Amino acid sequence: MPGAVLIIIALLLAPVVICMSFAAIAAVLGQLLWKDGEARHEGSELLDVGV
Repeated sequence: MPGAVLIIIALLLAPVVICMSFAAIAAVLGQLLWKDGEARHEGSELLDVGV
């Protein structure tokens, strides 16, 4: 019986953990790409347009 409860809890928590890990990966990747874009186009007047 305790094993079944643990499996049910794991099945309920798994989607939340997976979605949160993908959100963290997306945040890190977005930050890295933003910094790369800033470095590649340093001195461009188009950087002033983006907020």
